[in-house]
Amino acid sequence: MTRVHAFGDDALGSLDAVGLVEAIQEGAVSIPEAVEAAIARTERLQPELGALAHVAFDRARDEARDPRGGFFAGVPTFLKDNVDVAGMPTQQGCDAYRGRPAVRDGDFARMFLATGLVPLGKTQLSEFGFSPSAEHPRLGPVRSPWDTAYTAGASSAGTAALVAAGAVPIAHGNDGGGSIRIPASVNGLVGLKPTRDRLAQDRLTRQMPVRIVADGVLTRSVRDTAAFLREAERVYRALSLPPIGDVTRPGRTRLRIAVHTGGIGRTASPEVVDLTLKTARLLEELGHHVEQVEHPAPATVPEDFLLYWAMLAMTIVRTGRRVAGPSWERTRLDNLTLGLDRHCRRRIHRLPGAIARLRRLSRISGAFHERYDVALTPTLAHATPRVGHLDPANDFDTVMERILEWVAFTPWHNATGDPAISLPLATTSTGLPQGMMLAAGAGREATLLELAYELEEAAPWPRITD
Repeated sequence: MTRVHAFGDDALGSLDAVGLVEAIQEGAVSIPEAVEAAIARTERLQPELGALAHVAFDRARDEARDPRGGFFAGVPTFLKDNVDVAGMPTQQGCDAYRGRPAVRDGDFARMFLATGLVPLGKTQLSEFGFSPSAEHPRLGPVRSPWDTAYTAGASSAGTAALVAAGAVPIAHGNDGGGSIRIPASVNGLVGLKPTRDRLAQDRLTRQMPVRIVADGVLTRSVRDTAAFLREAERVYRALSLPPIGDVTRPGRTRLRIAVHTGGIGRTASPEVVDLTLKTARLLEELGHHVEQVEHPAPATVPEDFLLYWAMLAMTIVRTGRRVAGPSWERTRLDNLTLGLDRHCRRRIHRLPGAIARLRRLSRISGAFHERYDVALTPTLAHATPRVGHLDPANDFDTVMERILEWVAFTPWHNATGDPAISLPLATTSTGLPQGMMLAAGAGREATLLELAYELEEAAPWPRITD
């Protein structure tokens, strides 16, 4: 096992983001020192993790000398390379075109940076975020710092690897099928996908027929995720949703919790089932009412979601040159993107029905959460695979079958729009983290954060330095 991290006796130490804010405010650490330490850690980690897509270290140094305001003022971070940040190219984990520096921040980046976070650059993802493992045929794989023989998950792979390994305490991810929660599970992190429309979204995301993508952060502590959502809400308030507010401790209400070990069309491995039921017993010991029930997903969900996912790939393939310009080379797309394009074209007559059914899932979920406050599932259906298992250079049908076997739980919440959080509550026989996922009804992030605090206190998760 090759474990990699950069925690040490520098300005960042082992502090989480809130701890770093306190250290800066108390004068124990200066902002330039924090940023310089994050740069040094990132440079040390990059050769082994392959997590970076674009560096902006000089910009970060300049901003550290004259930081913007906000609760997180001076805390170093990264953004995932599929949102626009002024002056940085947006490459989408792909080398089929040459990204041009964005003229202005996108809507999400504007909100994210208004909290005071200092961007050091952008992190790597799988091509257009389609794969749950970032293994690019030319750009290389993003590796787990817990063991570099294994994938860091995806699509927010680079973000998760850098946060877990200690380069920065908090960084951006987004989630269209599990892309915050999957790498959170793999890398031993807290990863919350917010409710649909909770945070500011870029224009293309807002225009999707089914708005499956939500932006958020990956962190090492529940309080960092809670603090980010509190500060984001002060910048951008979703008037259609109840406010999250300042969640700082476990809740007192005992919850009705449903447990699913079967996902959408697949069942978890025996080992992961056992780990999930162990978490269920912990919740029961804490006084919650826990009941094992069938997943509410209709049988149509796996194929409908795959077809919708494939439609996004088809749109990219068919409009690439018009959007990206003359540098676009379709032949440089990976097999997964091209295979998804073919999958949609062969079934495009089924797409209207699939979209209609996906849109109705929020009603099914709403009815389910009238009976249960929270649902517990594993984040992923089996243990983390090695690098190469999901290599998009492999045959499309083989890779897609492996993806569907692994990612059997997270897409449900993208389709329904509900919030869900992955917590690093379990460890597999390989010694790697295995996330457990908690989901609630739309707008109930506060419930999830309160429960996450309770679990963090009751069963503190292992750190990469242990």
